[in-house]
Order: sequence, then C-alpha cells, then structure tokens
Amino acid sequence: MSTTNLDSTTGNTNTAQLGRRGLFRFATAGSVDDGKSTLVGRLLHDAKVVLADTLETLARTSAANGFGGGDGTLDLALLTDGLRAEREQGITIDVAYRYFSTGERSFVLADCPGHVQYTRNTVTGASTADAAIVLIDARKGVLEQTRRHLGVIGLLRVPNVIIAVNKIDLIDYDADRFASIAADVARVAAGLGLPTPHTLPVSALVGDNVVARSAHTPWYTGDTLLGLLESLPTRDEQDTVAEDFRFPVQLVLRPQGALAPGLDAGDFRDYRAYAGSIAAGSITVGDPVTIATPGQPRRETTIVGIDAAGVALNSASAPTSVALRLKDELDIARGDTIAAAGTLPDSSVDLYAQLCWLAPLPLRSGATVIIKHGSATVRAKLTRIRGKLDLEDFGLLPTATLELNDIGAVVLRLARELPTEPYVRHHRTGAFLVIDPQSGNTLAAGLVDEAPKTAG
Repeated sequence: MSTTNLDSTTGNTNTAQLGRRGLFRFATAGSVDDGKSTLVGRLLHDAKVVLADTLETLARTSAANGFGGGDGTLDLALLTDGLRAEREQGITIDVAYRYFSTGERSFVLADCPGHVQYTRNTVTGASTADAAIVLIDARKGVLEQTRRHLGVIGLLRVPNVIIAVNKIDLIDYDADRFASIAADVARVAAGLGLPTPHTLPVSALVGDNVVARSAHTPWYTGDTLLGLLESLPTRDEQDTVAEDFRFPVQLVLRPQGALAPGLDAGDFRDYRAYAGSIAAGSITVGDPVTIATPGQPRRETTIVGIDAAGVALNSASAPTSVALRLKDELDIARGDTIAAAGTLPDSSVDLYAQLCWLAPLPLRSGATVIIKHGSATVRAKLTRIRGKLDLEDFGLLPTATLELNDIGAVVLRLARELPTEPYVRHHRTGAFLVIDPQSGNTLAAGLVDEAPKTAG
C-alpha cells in the first residue's frame, strides 16, 4: 500500500472535495416570531443557492398566501418550514436540515424550533454544530428563551456564537438600541462562560447584512452573516490542536481470507486492526498508546500502522475514520478506547454530569438507565439529582425531579467504569446518551462534569 499524510483541516478525502475550507455545520435558534426561518431563507436566497424550480414553487405558494410572489415579496420562511403544521402555524416545529455550498465552503444548516416546548430539538440541532446563530428581535431584546438557548449552547460548548439582532429596520436602524442589546448579550454570555459572541444587526426581511453589507448601518463595521460563516474555524480545527488523542473502537478487523476482489491474501493473512473514527487529537505511527477496557486494568502498546480506505498513512487527525494496527496482540473489542499514552484520567463508577432531559416522563432518583458513551454501553442508576439549572442566574435550584426540557446536574453510579472525561476538555469523549432500558428510546443528552474533590 502507498503511504501518505491526511491533513487534519480537511479530515478526509470526501470532506476535502466539498469545498476549499471543508464542511461547516451551524444551527439557528431564537424565540417564536424572531424571524429565524425568514433569515435562513434570506441567506439561501441571497447566496443564490436555491434551485430555479424551488424558486418557482416558492413564488406560487407565496402568492397563494397573500405575499405577492414577485421579486421582493417572497415568503422566504417557506424554504425551511416544510411540515404542514409549521406552515399552518407559522412556526418551526422540527429541526430542518439544509445543505448548500458557496465559493468558500460547504454548509450543513440545522434550523431549530423557537418555542420553549421544543428546546430538546435545539439540543439535537446544536450538538454537532461549529457555530450557533441566535436571533433576537431588535424590538424586544434579550428574552427568557434567548437565555435558554444561550444556556444550551453554553452547555454544549458550541465554539462559535453569532447573535443576529433581527428586524433592525423596524427600529429605524437605531445604533444605540443595537449597542444596548449587544451589551446585554455580552453579560449573559460571560455568565455562561461562552466565547465572546459575534453580534451583528440584520434584517431578514430586507436583507441587511445577511449576504451583502447594508448601507443603512454605516456604524456597523463587522462581517456580514455569510462572511462570518465562511471564515470562522470549525470545532475540529480548534479541538485538534488542543485535545489529546482519543479513539473509541467500533470494530475489530480480522479478515482471515475474506478479502475484497483484487487484494493479495498474503498481505492480509495475519492482518488485525481496530476500526473507528478519531474522536479527538491526532496520531502518528510509532506513538505509544493506552488501551482502556471498561472494568479492566489499562494496557500499553505502540501504533505500528494506520490504514484508511486501502491507503497506509503516517498520521491522521480527528474526525478521520481509520483502522489502527498495534505492536502487541491484545484482547480489544468494541467499546474499548485507544488513547495517547499517559493522558487518560482515572476512571470512576460515579459519573458527575449535566443532563438535558428530553423525555415526557420526569426523571427521579433511583431510576435505572443505560449509558451509551462512544461505542460502549453500560447500565447505570441515578444516585442523586444535584439541582436544576436556573436560567435567571445560571445557578442550581434544588429539585427532586427533572422535567421535559430541564437541564440539571446529576450523579450516576455506573455498572462498570468508563473512560469518561469532562466535556470542557473533550467534547466527544465527554458526551453520552441516556437510554431507556425497556423501550430503547433516548431520554437525555449528557455532558460529563468535573467530579468534585469532595463528594457533594
């Protein structure tokens, strides 16, 4: 096999083919009637990524709804509100995904619902996002739902936050009002430990500062919305530099003669490798690694080969999917973790975490659940609910239950130790799902917290 390097900024061949700067995922969030869907529609329309037949359908539907249907009178929200109930009620209910490309980048957009009862959908849309766009109605300023969305974004550690102060045309492009809202946002973001947001004035209806700079806001000197999306770094570009290597094993490759046509059986007679996607960091042939198996002592070995799609690599970075060959023959299975030597923290059966509760039935102490962490699953019992997040001051309120859409701090007792790490250090290995053992339904999204030095 030939040998090459795989660039961490492109991730893999498919990603590199998508655009000059690779793939960028972003999510939108905002209160009901803040104009989220219209902003997304405006972005797609002005970036000229809407197909001609879609535009014709949009014009007919807009005319039928009384919007006129001509240029400048299109109901752009219809580009994302696809469900009948969404169009009838004029709100977004489910997460709508759209895929588009510009000359600079390819994008995956998740348009999340604004209503408080659909906060769980915001968690779904923002969980893998490189950036989150939070809309604020310039006439209303920061609302409780804005704080809730920023709280979820802070919890998920979305690396880039964009605040779009929409309907700036309805306040006559008032620079002082915009500055007041930006100051309120900065205070809320600082309280949540969020990165400094990029705040910009926009009008989704008119198109101010969405794709083209507006002549109505000469006091604003920053990028347009599309300009920000095309230039911000992805989560992987930021994390690969800072994070240690982590590789959850998904599959053991041991062909034993069952090869694809054209491959030499002699080359693969003793082949053994461990396949999966690099969750964090990078790895190079010759690097020492630690093998973590739930409930067993850790073992040390060395990387002797990295394979990807029939090509032998010298090194690879997250989020590339590869197969790793090791110096020693060890008993390794799906659910184990291969990590950079000496970098895994001590494991514990007590898991401190924050949960975004997504189920209609409340969570109570003593509940038995299944934890899915990477490719590993273990049973667990909820030992204690430490509190529910107060969206006013972001402290913890005492509570006996977590209800739908609540965000709370809990302690779980695991049946076996897992190589979990605080989410603030490893966003992929610090995240997990809580699953109902009877129905198999997802109950919550979990983020690992630092365990207190003294249990409390």
